[in-house]
Amino acid sequence: MTTASGQQEQTDTQILSRLWERNYDPHTFAIIDKLPLAPDWRCLDVGAGSGSTSRLLAERVPQGSVHAIDVDTSELGSVRAPGLSVEQLDVTQAEFEPGSFDLVLARAVVTGLPQAEQELTRMMRWLAPGGWLLVEDFYFLPSDDAPTAAGRAVVAAYTGSFRANGADMRLARRLPAYLAQGGLTSVDMRVRPLGPGQGADENELMRTRMELQGHRLVDSGAVTAAELDDFVTSLDRPESRDVTVLQFSVWGQRQPTG
Repeated sequence: MTTASGQQEQTDTQILSRLWERNYDPHTFAIIDKLPLAPDWRCLDVGAGSGSTSRLLAERVPQGSVHAIDVDTSELGSVRAPGLSVEQLDVTQAEFEPGSFDLVLARAVVTGLPQAEQELTRMMRWLAPGGWLLVEDFYFLPSDDAPTAAGRAVVAAYTGSFRANGADMRLARRLPAYLAQGGLTSVDMRVRPLGPGQGADENELMRTRMELQGHRLVDSGAVTAAELDDFVTSLDRPESRDVTVLQFSVWGQRQPTG
């Protein structure tokens, strides 16, 4: 039986997922559409989340397949598309045959893995000759450099919660080198600034996240209610514009045969 609080939490998660997709999907697919994507490609979506990337990939590989994996597939239950399969699976426990996929996508996954470089090596091993790995993740800038007192407090509290769960806040910067060291070729990247004032979709995502989940930071004592309110109400002000995170999008190709 689902409680009222459980239903509300599920609704909040769905709201944030839709905002996340609107903010990040166009950027991800602008990169994917530059790859030599063929209709029969076999794709792996690691940490598929709500399934938006899996669904869009399935549309682009009508004669191929998309395998979506995540530790929590509750949001993937309603995602349907020809050639799309869903599996509840932690990537650290995944075992795929070498050469199984023409594209492996890992978005907002790697920084939270305890042995990220080792897991990236495994993902590269899963690529078929000529296949591509696309990894997107975040490099968190020092909260002390935020231009407002509220920004310094809220960013420190928010990033602190990730760090407490074992996330490597600086790993994304090393992704281009990791892919090259792993033997991939044609390694390239894009870096996107994120934070207050970096776009309407970015501001709405931050505002909604703080409105729905910010109470946890207040309850933990990491930030005051006044600081949280000041941060949220100042997101659209030029005086509060900031870059708190850099999104690294990095991709490379396994050497084709022949």
